[in-house]
Formats: sequence, structure tokens, C-alpha cells
Amino acid sequence: MASQICIIIAIVVYLGAMIYIGITFSKKNTQASEFYLGGRKLGPLVTAMSAEASDMSSYLLMGLPGLAYLSGLAEVGWTAIGLAVGTYLNWLLVSKKIRRYSSRIGSFTIPEFFAKRYGDDKHILTCIAALVIVIFFVPYTASGFAACGKLFSTLFGMNYIVAMLLSAAVIVIYCTLGGFLAVSTTDLIQGITMSIALLIVVGFGAVVTGGFGSVMDAVGSLPGYLSLVQTYSPQTGSASPYTPLMIASMLAWGLGYFGMPHILLRFMAIEDENKLTLSRRIATVWVVISMSIAVLIGVVGYGLSQAGIIPVLEGSNSETVIIQIASVLSTHGILFALIAGVILAGILAATMSTADSQLLAAASSISQNLVQDFGKKKLDTKTSLLIARITVIAISLVAVFIAQNPDSSIFGIVSFAWAGFGAAFGPVVLLALFWKRSNKQGALAGMIAGGIMVFVWKYGIAKLGGAFAIYELLPAFIVALLVNVAVSLLTKEPEEEIVKIFEEVNGK
Repeated sequence: MASQICIIIAIVVYLGAMIYIGITFSKKNTQASEFYLGGRKLGPLVTAMSAEASDMSSYLLMGLPGLAYLSGLAEVGWTAIGLAVGTYLNWLLVSKKIRRYSSRIGSFTIPEFFAKRYGDDKHILTCIAALVIVIFFVPYTASGFAACGKLFSTLFGMNYIVAMLLSAAVIVIYCTLGGFLAVSTTDLIQGITMSIALLIVVGFGAVVTGGFGSVMDAVGSLPGYLSLVQTYSPQTGSASPYTPLMIASMLAWGLGYFGMPHILLRFMAIEDENKLTLSRRIATVWVVISMSIAVLIGVVGYGLSQAGIIPVLEGSNSETVIIQIASVLSTHGILFALIAGVILAGILAATMSTADSQLLAAASSISQNLVQDFGKKKLDTKTSLLIARITVIAISLVAVFIAQNPDSSIFGIVSFAWAGFGAAFGPVVLLALFWKRSNKQGALAGMIAGGIMVFVWKYGIAKLGGAFAIYELLPAFIVALLVNVAVSLLTKEPEEEIVKIFEEVNGK
């Protein structure tokens, strides 16, 4: 009982701090650009940690460890490698250019950037991009709410739905109050909290199993578990080959970064583009270390199950491995119970840091891009902010409905939403920044083709099995890129003014 009280105290303090930050920054939102982009005032540390904390959602502390726990290193290892490489390339290739370009054309949302980059006065691109954001951010946000529900129901035996609703309420409060600056500041705190949680869990798990040597002995006997070219099947207890095509499929996770609106917004919001180099180094190092530890937690967790310290976890329950380890830690006295509370706050941090960023991006898509840009409705600042806040609440309600099944896989939900953004937006962003001949017809066709292909591959072609059973992001990204290039070449060249701005931004 005492341990649960300590855990509750740690979590309540953490949640209270998040709401306090939201209230504090609510006083600074005097215009829509400050609510959505913080007035482009982010420093390099906040930019780096906010971008990566908003990227590393609940799949960092629940999805990746759960996947490693079940099937070993192959699938989760190649996924992590793809994400690490994608992180670095996104910062290296995209961050400075999109900061400079968005500032030059005066855009502070991704749909608005597409429209102004291509001179789309009718805002068709704006409308389609905004719809893509809403369509794929809703399930993404639902995965975060599901993580919170699993956390509290596993820990305290709470009703899953009640736990999920309480967590969603806190996220909505500080997001609707504080806007972008509140979200970015809480992301910094949440990134630090996540790091502390990862280190404590992997260290404690290794100690109670007798050291990393004992953990390796426990998993080393499982065929294919520690291999990157084989994968372990918990159903059959045997190994199966992890083919080059499957490896390429998992590495394709890295392509998703080029199309993530909530990460691209961080690039656009930094106060000085020259500070992005420092941000890139901080972000890349943090991502590599945090994902490595997350994978190791899954391996250590399996060792704990083999030793009888935590239960044997099956299916989507494997995603609660870090919660199980924290529960064991909390039984070692008040100090350890408080530390366990910090770990569990880290899970909340991983969830909230992504959900709040997604909600804010979706709110800007509805209020700014659909209502004002596409709908040609001029709203004053007060009305615009009100609509944005109502949108946050509405999307949260839909996400709660989607996440009501406690057996849903966090990793599965995130992977689909990630593919959607990567395929619909990734090729458009890259060609917008690097190819002068790209035009609005190509961008529109590529965006639609990428978004549709994610659904077609996931729910149609992939079911054929064999070589077709690959991650939908890879084929959808390739199709979207080819369609964008082909349509651009087959249609009219961009207007002279658009080309002139492109050359100015690229220093030509």
C-alpha cells in the first residue's frame, strides 16, 4: 500500500507540473502564430529534445521493449537502426532548409508551407494536407491514450477506460492552454524524464537477475533471439530467417521522419537556423542511446520472466514489461517506490510528449488551414484560438473511442500512422526543398498516392503474404515519390516567382 502511495505522489507531482506549465504559457499566446509555432523562439536544446521527445512516443518505453521481449533483436533492432539513421538525415538534410524556406514565405504550419511553396492560391494542397494530418494523427494519438490506460490498469487495477480518460484530460488541459511553447517546454522535461526512466529500469533489471551475464545466458538459449538475421517465434520456440527484404522493410521506418509534421514544426520554430547543427548532435545522440536502452529493457525483461521475477508476458501484454519491472522495484522500500513513480512518469512523458504535439498540429490544420485558408473565413485571433482548442478536444474524444480496446497493440497503431505521414508528406517535403522543377500538381498527386497506397498495401496487398508482407511505408513512399516526379514532369513548369524564391532559399 505504501509503495502505491509513493508512486501516486510521484505521478501526481509530475502531472501537476505539466498543467502548471500550460497555465504559465497560456498568458503568452497573444496571436495564432505563437500558439502554433511559439513565435519561432525555440533554443537549440529545447528544439532538439522537443523534436525527439515528440517523436519517441509510447513505443519507446512500451512498443520497442515489448517487441524485443517477444521476438528478440532482429525486427526491433533493424527498426531502431532505421529510425536512428532517419533522425540524423532529417536533421542534416531537412531542418535548416525548411526553417529558412518557411520563414521566407511566412508559413507556420505544414499545410500552409506546401501551399505557399507551390503558389497554391486555391489552397487545394492545404486542404488535402490538413485532412491527411487529421486522418493519421487520430490513431497516433489513440496509441498514446492506450499506453496511459495500460499503465494505470496494470499498476493499480483501475478500469482501463477510466485511466485512459484521466490521462487524456491532463494532456488536453495543458495543450489547449499553453500551445506550442508549453508543448515544447514540457517535451524537454519529458525527454529528460524518459532518459532517467530508461537508465533506472535497465540497471535495476540487470541487477536483480544477477547481472547482464545472467540475462544473456537466459536469452542465449533461445534460437535466433540475439541474431539480426533470424527472429525468434514465441509460439513455436524456433527461429526463422530474417530476409534482406524484411530488413529493408524495417529500415524504411527512417523514411517516415521526412514527413512527420510535429517534428518538422520544431525545425521551423528554432530562433536561429545556425543553431540547428548543435540541435542535430543532441538529438541524434539521445535517440541512439534511448532506443538502445529501450531494446535492452525488452531483453532484460525476458530474463526477469525466465527467473520468475515478473510474469511471462504474451501478445500485446509484452508492452507492459517496463511497468512490470517498475512494480517489482517499488516493493524495495519508499525510496525505490518513489523512483518507480519517476519511471512510470517517464512512460506518461513518452506518451504525452507525442500526443500533445499531434493534437496541436491537428488543431492548426483545422483552425488555420481548413477553416481560414481553404474555407476563406477570416477569423480574429480570439476566435481562431478558440476553434483550435475545440479541435484538440474533439480529436481527443475520437482518439479515446479508437483506443477503447485494451488489447490493441501500441506498436501496431503507431507503425500505421507513421507510414501514413511518411508516405503522404515525406516525398513532398524532400522534393519541395531540393527539386526546383517540382510543382503543385505533382505534390498533390504524390501526397494523395502515398496516403492511399498505405491503406491499399496494409489492408490488401500485404495479405498476399511472402514478399508482399512488408512494412507498408516502403512501397507507399516509393510510389508517392515516383508519382510526384512523373506528374511534375508531365505538367506545366512552376511559375517564375516560385522558382526565384526556391533559388533564393537555396543560395543560387
